[in-house]
Amino acid sequence: MLRIGSRGSQLALWQANHIADELRIRGHQVKIEIIKTTGDKITDVALAKVGTKSMFTKEIEEALLARRVDLAVHSLKDLPTEIAADFEIAAVTRREDARDAFLSRHFDSLPGLPERARVGTSSLRRQAQLLALRPDLSVLPLRGNVDTRLRKLEDGEYDAIILAAAGLVRLGRTERIRTILPPNVMCPAVGQGALAIEIRSGDTETRAATEFLDDLATRATASCERALLRQLGGGCQVPIGAFAELSGASLRLTAVVARPDGSELIREFQEGSDPEELGRRTGQALLRRGGKEILRDVYGRTTTAPAPQQP
Repeated sequence: MLRIGSRGSQLALWQANHIADELRIRGHQVKIEIIKTTGDKITDVALAKVGTKSMFTKEIEEALLARRVDLAVHSLKDLPTEIAADFEIAAVTRREDARDAFLSRHFDSLPGLPERARVGTSSLRRQAQLLALRPDLSVLPLRGNVDTRLRKLEDGEYDAIILAAAGLVRLGRTERIRTILPPNVMCPAVGQGALAIEIRSGDTETRAATEFLDDLATRATASCERALLRQLGGGCQVPIGAFAELSGASLRLTAVVARPDGSELIREFQEGSDPEELGRRTGQALLRRGGKEILRDVYGRTTTAPAPQQP
């Protein structure tokens, strides 16, 4: 029996059940254990204001360590770039669309929004890029599961909201998507659209059972993005976006660091063949071009600290 640890949100359970179904097809018995995380308990505060490291993974990792579960299914974007030696990422699944989606009842695009339009997001990464493009917009907090966020849009609390395309596709809730935002407009979160299968280090049995889920192309692009985030030492309080894609044998990485109010946005584009090296090199370039000052202003410290999770 393989026991999967998962958050209890609608999307997290879809993800856990998707992995469970794949394992059952291969003859495994599977059970899902729902674990409430710190991030699930804090629902009335913007994630960027919480600043808790591993807020969506800590309790699940504790269950792994205590052997209450055998594997965890995470949204890769929630998994810190540095994980404890007790754990390993056994697989990174094939990536769904990594981009962000623009949703609205009355407006077709971000440029088409009227002045002072109310746009919902609790991600500083999205907020900063929105305000860099449209400083006139009123960017308002938006928490809750996908259904809750869509209901708030339908009720007229917002003129538009920005959500990850991957979650909407997985849940079959694409009806309000007006456009998919390209990475040069809205650079996605590190690892967005991919799932990570986390196990205890040295658990060869579970590793062997889940290795078929590992997608080499996704692992390469995700490793590149995570190397960049690790280099920057950024997390919840600093808007950082990264999007890597394969082009033949080469990787192309687009990355963004910005001030939360959108007053300064640094974008870097580089290519390379080694995912980790490309991520580090691009991160260093961002730091040289002003990212260090942005990070220092926000954190008030050096940029070498381990990175908490990226919202």
